[in-house]
Amino acid sequence: MTGTGDSAVADTSGEDRLRRWRMVLGGEEDGTGCVLGGRDAAMDTALSALYGRGEGGQRSAGLGGSAPHVARWLGDIRTYFPSSVVQIMQRDAIERLGLASLLLEPEMLEAVEPDVHLVGTLLSLNKAMPETTRETARAVVRKVVEQLEQRLASRTRATLTGALDRSARTSRPRHADIDWARTIRANLRNYLPEHRTVVPERLIGYGRAARAVKKEVILCIDQSGSMAASVVHASVFGAVLASMRSIATRLVVFDTAVVDLTDQLADPVDVLFGTQLGGGTDINRALAYCQSKITRPADTVVVLISDLYEGGIRNEMLGRVAAMKASGVEFVTLLALSDEGAPAYDREHATALAALGVPAFACTPDLFPDVMAAALEKRPLPAL
Repeated sequence: MTGTGDSAVADTSGEDRLRRWRMVLGGEEDGTGCVLGGRDAAMDTALSALYGRGEGGQRSAGLGGSAPHVARWLGDIRTYFPSSVVQIMQRDAIERLGLASLLLEPEMLEAVEPDVHLVGTLLSLNKAMPETTRETARAVVRKVVEQLEQRLASRTRATLTGALDRSARTSRPRHADIDWARTIRANLRNYLPEHRTVVPERLIGYGRAARAVKKEVILCIDQSGSMAASVVHASVFGAVLASMRSIATRLVVFDTAVVDLTDQLADPVDVLFGTQLGGGTDINRALAYCQSKITRPADTVVVLISDLYEGGIRNEMLGRVAAMKASGVEFVTLLALSDEGAPAYDREHATALAALGVPAFACTPDLFPDVMAAALEKRPLPAL
């Protein structure tokens, strides 16, 4: 009996393996001998429409150019697959099958699963978008922005508020703001053995940064096509920073031209629709503009978000960075601000910046608050 039971388990496991291989291989003559039915067959049809094989075994696809057909397919994959898989399949459909133009139709946008990559695609189509689609596109973008704000805003505000308070030590703190560890160390000579206590002649505490502007932050964002996800995240962070009264925030986007979107920071969706993804890159021109807006160098943090593929004047770009550093500006270079892994970037320019004391590195959205806190306090960055 035991042997029979084990055999049954083994057979079931073997059938499941064949079924999975059949789904992966995606063909009737795949050698598995497995026939799919029910939900498995429907999932296989949805996968084959995007990744299926055509004549001669060559990869092809069966989505066609019909918006209703594609909209139904988008609904099917949302039924059969988790959100993370749906987002990958959507991205593959847009990139492999040239379906970006169909996103200009409202019924298509209502069928998609919103994510950062979709927002990037919509922004790249912004100028070609008809008015009938624009409001639907804004709703899709706003949904993604709200999800990012919910995930990132509270921690960003808490982390940066703590950094600002720590950077403003005071000798006359309120009771709740006393740094007891530093106060005790500073008054150890006043220890009274008979009372087993320290008499604090000098209090050390954290200053509060609730009203006065303590720091200025300039986000300088490369809006070339490869930086789409970074533009989305940076716009959300820009809005969060702008909501903090103790930080004066400026947001600048650039390609070969420079656009200051600071006046739109109250709404990151407005910021995003003010960008124009694609085109060339002139980092030098963008930094020249940012440099002209610095009034308090010692209290300013400039964050350049770019893959550093410079189309402008390289030596002038490096000279501006060196000049800002020499004046007291804290300068941070992020090669990407996204969850997409290691980015492509200009290694020669990154090396040149590192020689100026400005290391360039990629940063995830979750790490960004810690990077900014370290920059505000002028201490080593956590990514290093």
